[in-house]
Amino acid sequence: MGHALCVCSRGTVIIDNKRYLFVQKLGEGGFSYVDLVEGLHDGHFYALKRILCHEQQDQEEAQREAEMHRLFQHPNILRLMAYSLKERGAKHEAWLLLPFFKKGTLWNEIERLKDQGSFLTEDQILPLLLGISRGLEAIHAKGYAHRDLKPTNILLGDEGQPVLMDLGSMNQACIQVEGSRQALALQSLGCVLYAMMFGEGPYDMVFQKGDSVALAVQNELSIPQSPRHSSALRQLLSSMMTVDPQQRPHIPVLLSQLEALQPPAPGQHTTQI
Repeated sequence: MGHALCVCSRGTVIIDNKRYLFVQKLGEGGFSYVDLVEGLHDGHFYALKRILCHEQQDQEEAQREAEMHRLFQHPNILRLMAYSLKERGAKHEAWLLLPFFKKGTLWNEIERLKDQGSFLTEDQILPLLLGISRGLEAIHAKGYAHRDLKPTNILLGDEGQPVLMDLGSMNQACIQVEGSRQALALQSLGCVLYAMMFGEGPYDMVFQKGDSVALAVQNELSIPQSPRHSSALRQLLSSMMTVDPQQRPHIPVLLSQLEALQPPAPGQHTTQI
């Protein structure tokens, strides 16, 4: 994501009777590859995720990932454009055609700003956190939980809106998200908020030092003081990262708090009394 859109190959692929032109490789990991392709029928760019399936179980897991995408029609959750299973000799490839986001991930933006000696402003953080929370609410409403929420798994749309990806982390059984699981989701969301505020995860230094992250999360998080952040935002982060899971706000409560904190829309003025 975020690569230059230069045509590097004239190869084409066909998905659902539509032809796509290969542009360039975007990334790879494990047994999957992501390519940038252009739809010759509409001129739009897409990300084509190809999953190598060595066994029947691999095909079933890829199918479940596609089904997770199809469960949601939500602006803050990555949607699936098309799915196809292709034979490659004795093996198969599962193809997931997904929207391409040229801005890349939230982590790309955090790092880009860090390289400039800067950070996301609070007025940028609040709408991002609201969008991520709305995506999580939609996932929880279906009885699932996103089990790998982090800045690298949050894309940024053309208007800067956050879009949750890596729905493959949800591809096991339908699970309840009440109680401990929802509390864990709030802590993961708190780690994302911390990264947006300070440019790094709350336990990155612990990990780099070789200390135990498992022990670190059992202690109250020390939140650095910064004039960039209001006391309300700091309190929100503190409530999400508190050690006692029962004290963390549930998503509906968090959404109400976030909606009250949203900055005024452009051109909208508030009157002080």
